[in-house]
Amino acid sequence: MPASNLSAADPLGHALLDYQRGQLDASLTVHSNVAEEEPLPAAYFFRSLWEMPELERQALDECRGRVLDLGAGAGCHALELQSRDFEVKAVDISAGAVQVMQERGVREVACHDIFDAALANGKYDTLLMLMNGVGLVGTLQGLEKFLRHARTMLAPGGQILATSSDISYLYEDEDGALVFDLNGPYYGEVTYTMQYGEQHGAEFPWLFADASIVQDYAEDAGYEVEFLGEDEQQQYLVRLTVRMERDA
Repeated sequence: MPASNLSAADPLGHALLDYQRGQLDASLTVHSNVAEEEPLPAAYFFRSLWEMPELERQALDECRGRVLDLGAGAGCHALELQSRDFEVKAVDISAGAVQVMQERGVREVACHDIFDAALANGKYDTLLMLMNGVGLVGTLQGLEKFLRHARTMLAPGGQILATSSDISYLYEDEDGALVFDLNGPYYGEVTYTMQYGEQHGAEFPWLFADASIVQDYAEDAGYEVEFLGEDEQQQYLVRLTVRMERDA
């Protein structure tokens, strides 16, 4: 589909397509309710293995079996896994991103929200959620919903590999004490919009879940939780596997 036929509400898709067509300086502007606006170069979605953060490389090494790459962007992780002979399905809610992945050679691509019931038709050994991928669930309520939904997508013995970050540092005062409303929404529930040129996307929620939140929600949903690594930006990689029921 030509870029001109894409919805104007898909600034990410337009930026990725422009980069794919040779506009190497294509860059989005990201607006949020917790920080100043910041640029997001389209090139970041096209990075090679050795341009990826260590946690992402580690996650790719931990993949096994049939992989579902959720929020796959321009397909950098899916393409790397394909090069290692994995069977990978890559999905993204952005129609432009899906088109880019098809053009780049990702063999199995679809346009889906992560909650789409259609995804339960396949059984995957690994659900991959990178680039702060836990954020795709949107909110704590979404996290609870996704953990239930993921069980319908996982093959027996399957795993979720995901990254997230603790952003409590954004709420530190000059003395390092945390300042936020304990009676308000969870501090990691962030609202974003993306802009590309004159195109403004719809507002969407994104969840930055600290490790204890992920552990509590995952254990309540019947998962075993294993933290595999953390970097200096307070981002971490977690593996979730469905807890085996023990006979009484």
